[in-house]
Amino acid sequence: MEPVELPKAYRLINHGPTVLVSSAHGGRRNVMAASWNMALDFTPAKVCVVIDKTTFSRGLIEASGEFVLNVPARAQAAQVLAMGRKSGRDGDKFDALRLDTWPATKVAAPLLAGCLGWLECRVIPEPHNEQAYDLFIGEVVAAWADPRAFSNGHWRADAPPSLHYIAGGAFFATGEAFEVTG
Repeated sequence: MEPVELPKAYRLINHGPTVLVSSAHGGRRNVMAASWNMALDFTPAKVCVVIDKTTFSRGLIEASGEFVLNVPARAQAAQVLAMGRKSGRDGDKFDALRLDTWPATKVAAPLLAGCLGWLECRVIPEPHNEQAYDLFIGEVVAAWADPRAFSNGHWRADAPPSLHYIAGGAFFATGEAFEVTG
C-alpha cells in the first residue's frame, strides 16, 4: 500500500465502484457491500454512503462513528456477492468468508486485503440525513491505494478492473482506459 493525498482520495471512488463498508465496535466487526456511495468534497475529503437501518453494520457505525470504504477488484466479485448476502448478526463474516484484513491507521474498522483502495472515514453527524435517507457522510481521515492500480493521484490505465454492481448478482467491471484530447 502507499498513502494517497487526502484531497485526491475522492478519485478512488469517483468512477462509481461498488464498495465494501467495514466497521467495528465493542469487539464486533462487520463488512457489507454498498453500491450507493460517492465522493462529496475535496478538502477536507468527504464521502457519502447509504447504510440501511436494518443492517448490522449500521449499528456498528452509529456506535463507533467511523467506517472504511474498501474498493474491491474484479477478482473479489464472488466474495463481494457473499458479503452482501450474509448478515453479520449471524457471525463474523471475516471468519466465515476467510477474509484477510489489515489494521487501519486512524479508525478501528479493518482494511480488507486484496482491494484496490481504502478510505478510512469518521462520520460527520447529520441525524436528519441518516434517519430520513440512511445517508452517512464521512470525512476521509486516511486513504490508501494499491500502487498497481492507483498512483500519483490517478487510476492507472493498466489497473486491475474494479466492480460495479447492477443487481441480481450481475456486475460490470471497468474496461479499457482511453484518453480524449481536443
